Formats: sequence, C-alpha cells, structure tokens
Amino acid sequence: MITKLVAALLVCVSGESAVSQSSAIATVTPVKKVVDLMTSMLEKGKAEKHEEEVQFAAYKQFCDDTVVEKQQAIKDAAEVMEVLKADIQKYTSTTNRLTKEIASLDDDIAVWKGDSKAATQVREIEKADYDATHKDYSESIDALERAIAVLKQQAFDRKQSLLQVTALNDLSLIPPQAKRTIDAFLQQEPDEGLAVSAPEADGYQFQSKGVIEMLEKLLDKFVAERTKLEKEEMETRHAYETLMQDLTSQSTEAKEDRTEKAETKAKKLQARADAKGELGDTVTTKNADQKYLDDLIATCEQKATDFESRQQLRAEELDAIAKAIEIISSKAVSGSANKYLPSLLQAKKPALAQLRSDSHSLTQMHLSNYLRERARDLNSRVLSLVADRVDADPFKKVKKLIKDLIVRLMEEANEEAEHKGWCDMELATNGQTRKEKSTKVETLNAEIDQLNTSIAKLTEDIADLSKAVSELDSAVAEATKLRREEKANNKEAIEDAKQAQTAVAQALTVLQEFYAKSGQATALLQQQPEAPEIFGSPYKGMQSENGGVVGMLEVLQSDFARLEADTSAAETVAQKEYDSFMTDSKVDKVSKSKEIDHKTTKKQDETEALTVKSADLEGTQKELDAALAYFDKLKPSCVEAGVSYEDRVARRKEEIQSLQQALKIINGDDIA
Repeated sequence: MITKLVAALLVCVSGESAVSQSSAIATVTPVKKVVDLMTSMLEKGKAEKHEEEVQFAAYKQFCDDTVVEKQQAIKDAAEVMEVLKADIQKYTSTTNRLTKEIASLDDDIAVWKGDSKAATQVREIEKADYDATHKDYSESIDALERAIAVLKQQAFDRKQSLLQVTALNDLSLIPPQAKRTIDAFLQQEPDEGLAVSAPEADGYQFQSKGVIEMLEKLLDKFVAERTKLEKEEMETRHAYETLMQDLTSQSTEAKEDRTEKAETKAKKLQARADAKGELGDTVTTKNADQKYLDDLIATCEQKATDFESRQQLRAEELDAIAKAIEIISSKAVSGSANKYLPSLLQAKKPALAQLRSDSHSLTQMHLSNYLRERARDLNSRVLSLVADRVDADPFKKVKKLIKDLIVRLMEEANEEAEHKGWCDMELATNGQTRKEKSTKVETLNAEIDQLNTSIAKLTEDIADLSKAVSELDSAVAEATKLRREEKANNKEAIEDAKQAQTAVAQALTVLQEFYAKSGQATALLQQQPEAPEIFGSPYKGMQSENGGVVGMLEVLQSDFARLEADTSAAETVAQKEYDSFMTDSKVDKVSKSKEIDHKTTKKQDETEALTVKSADLEGTQKELDAALAYFDKLKPSCVEAGVSYEDRVARRKEEIQSLQQALKIINGDDIA
C-alpha cells in the first residue's frame, strides 16, 4: 500500500512539474514536493486526530448529561401524569355530583314556578270575585243611602222617592222579602186629600216609616258584610303576598345556588379539560423524550464505536505516511529522482511546417492573401474555397473556376429575386390563414373549456341535488317509520299508564281498607293476652302508621297520571312536528326536482353544443395544421435564417466584385 501511495504521489507531482518552467524544476525537485506534501499531510492528520478526540470528549459529555436529564424528565413526567389522572378523576366526580344537584335545583325551581303560577291564577280569580262583589255592595249601599235620604226629607217628594225606591228592585243583593215590601209600598195610592194638605203629607210620611226602617237595616247589613269582605280580601292578599314572597325567596335562593353550582361545574369542566390537555401534552412529551433517549443512547454507543475505529485508522494512516516519508527521503528514491526525472520533464519543441514559397509565385500569394481577407470580411465560404484552390491549382484552372463562380452567383441572384416575390406572396397568404385559424382554434378551445366547466358543474349540481332528494326521501321514510313507532309507543304508554292508574287505585283501596281494619283489630287485640315476649308490640302490618306504602302508591298513581298527560302532550307535539316536517320536505323535494329537470335540460343543450364545437375545432385544427405544415415547407426557402434578403444580395454582389478583382489580379492588371 505504501508503494502505491508513493507512486501516485510521484505521478501527481510529475504532472505538475511538467507544466512548470524548467527553472522552477531545477530548484524544487519532485521528491522534495512529495516529501513536503506528505509532511503536511502528517501534521494535518495529527491535528485532525487531536481535534476528533476533543470533539468526541465534548460529545460524550453531552450524551452523559442529556441521558441523565431525559431520564429525570421522564420520571417527572410520569409523576405529573399520575397527579393529572387523579385530578381528572376528582373533577369528573365533582361535575357528576354538581350535575345531579343542578338537576334537582331545576326541578325545585320548576315546581316553585308552577306553584307561583297556580297561586297567581287563583289570586286573580279571587280578586275578580272580590271586585265584583265589592262593587255590588257599594252600589247597593249607595242606592240605599239615597233612598233613605229621599224618604226622610221633610218636604216629601213622592215622585222622587218612588224613583229611588224603584231603583232598589234592580239591585241583586236586596232579599226577595224586602223587594216584596218595596213593591207593596210602591203600589199604595195616596188619598186625594193627601196631595193638597200638609197633614195628609205627614200621614203619608208616617206610612213610609216601615220602609225606611227596613232599608236602614239592609244598609247596616250591607255595610257590615262589605267591611267583612274587605277584611277577608286583605287577609287573602296578605296570604298570597306572603306565599309569593316565600316562593320567590326560595326560587331566588335556588337560582343563585344553581348559578353558583353551574359556575363551579363550568370551572371544574374547564379544569378537567385543561388537565386532559396537559395530560395529553405530558404523554406526548414523555413519549418524545423516551424515543429521543433511546435514539440518543443508541447513537452515542454507535458514535463511541465509530470513534474507536476512526482513531485506530488515523493512527495507522499516520504510521503509513511517516513510513512513506522515510522511504521517499531515502537515498535510493531521492537519488534516482534527481538523476532521471529532470530529463523526462523537458518540453519538446514543436516542429514548424516548412513554407511552400518556392512552389508558389508572388502573384499566387498576393491573390491567396486577398481572397482570404475578403472571405474573412464577408464570412464567405465561396471566397475561402477559391483561396484554397489558388494555393493548390495553376492559374488556368483558377480563372475558369472564378468565371464559373461569377456566372453562378449572378444566376442565383436572379433566381433568388424571383423566388423572393413568390415567397412573399405565399408567406403573406399562409400567415393570414394561420392567424385566422389560430384565432378560431383559441376561441373554440375557450368555448369548449367553458362548456366543459359548465357541464361538469351542472353534473356536480345534479348529483348533489339527486343525492339531496335521495337523502330527503330517506329522511322522510325514516321520519315516518320513527313517527309510526313513536306513536305506537306513546299509545302503548298511555294505555299502560291508564291501566296502571286503575291497578294502583285498586291497590290503594285494598290497602286502605286493610289498614283501616288493622287499626280496629289492634284496638281489640289490646284486650287480649299480651303477646309473647319475643314481640315488642302488637303486629299492625308492614305499613308504618298506615302512611308509608300508601303514600308511595299515591305518588306512583300521580306519576302514572303525569306519564299519561306528558305522553299525550308529547304525542301531540310530535305529530305536529312530523306534519310540519313532511310539508317542508314535500316543498323542498318539489323545488329540488324542478331544479334537477332544469339543470338536466341545460346540460343536454350544452352537451350538444359541445359536440358541435368539438367538431368545428377538429376541422379548424386540421386546417391550421395544414397551414403550419405548409409554413414549415416554406421556411427552408422563404424564411430568413439569420441573414436578410438584402444582406444576401449585398454580400453576393461583393463576392462577385471580389471574384472580378481576383481575375484582374490573375491577368496582372492589379498587382500590388
């Protein structure tokens, strides 16, 4: 291996020396370069080996520190996870408890609200009855007072008194007996002498005294009854206000308690959500740390193994370079290099081509140089070819060649002029055709793209609408099925509730009769011999004070009654919602079906239009392709490729002039 390394270095250095100057080779030998290069490599290798040792030491320290850090982080994460799991469980238990308590409070609030509403309704009825009765009493008292006042006037006005007394018969509170007395009083006819003498008027007033006394008694009675009615109204109103105050207080307190519990529940739910989120983050972080730790340990172990291998290879490499330096620096190698290598690096001088001036005349040289200069100036291959022929051929052949070239160039000029006119006409016609067809192709492509987009959109819309109609049909079918099942279930529940109420009523009757008899039996048994000591008291049945099981049955009976009422109400609401849903679904389906028909017709029309446009595009594209193909045929002979027609004419003219000048040179007319 050392021999190959030395040989490669010598070849490299020899190649570099071959391109250097001979003076540099004399001062710096190849062996010296090789030794210097390997010495530099040896120093560099030692430095890199040391740097690698320092780098690995830092990396190993990182591995150790990071492993300890990640292990601690994983341990801490596991502890945090346990705490978070416990917190989540605690939050869940608390929220479940609060949910039950909130539901209980909602039930109480609903009951109190119902009681308040019922009490208010009862109070409104009572108040209406009171107002009507109080109005009757007030009207009756007022009428009695007016009647009594009129009857008691000194200047008695029988007509006025009759009007006031007659009005009493219209009052609903006047007893029938009093009304008969009033009617009898009204039917009395005063004697003729009474209307014209004062004593007779006094006699009439005396006759009405009994009526006045009766009316005063009625007045006292109505006043007393109205006072009693007002007192009862005040007590009733006070009781209502007290009840409403209690219900409002209880409801307000329950609402505040519910709000507090709801807020606490929300906080607990948020805390549980935060704990779950933190737990998820902790689990993710812990898993990531664990994966990172596993990868780090594996990587660090692999790096340690690689470091040992690299250090061993570096040591072997340094030993090899040192040995190579020793070998190259030995007399055997350096002596031979100094002896033999310089001769290999001498550059060979190129042999110069001999001039052929002896075989060429001065005129040929002058002509050749002239033609080459013009060929270079005009970039003319024709003149360059003639210049080559001047160097090789006799003048006789050159003259003929030049004349033939002049004739051919002139013919080409005429042909090109004719061809130019034909090309201009064909290119103009072809360009117009290509422009028209390209424009039409672009227009058709745009229209086809627009139709394709519209058809795709219509297809998508039709599919969506069809899917919606299908889903609507499914929803209607499902709703009908559910409504049928719900109706059957409700009917069954109502029938079961009715039967249950009947059965519970029968059970209540049996138990109530039994416990009624058991109470009497107990009273009789008290006169019998005392029960054995094993019994603490006489047996009265399993019903504590005849109230427990009976109360439960009564509650159960009320539950079944409420079940019947609630189920009936729910059935009514469900049927109403179902009818509304069916109506809305029918309207929606009709609308969507009409839209499907409209879009389907539009899609068919646009599909037909697309077929026509595609056929037009195909025909127009063929015409455009034909025009483009014809243009490709015209391009080689009609389209200018880098050199314009005017430039070609000018260059051909100069070539002809140059060839004519060459003939003059050959003929000796213009020899410089």
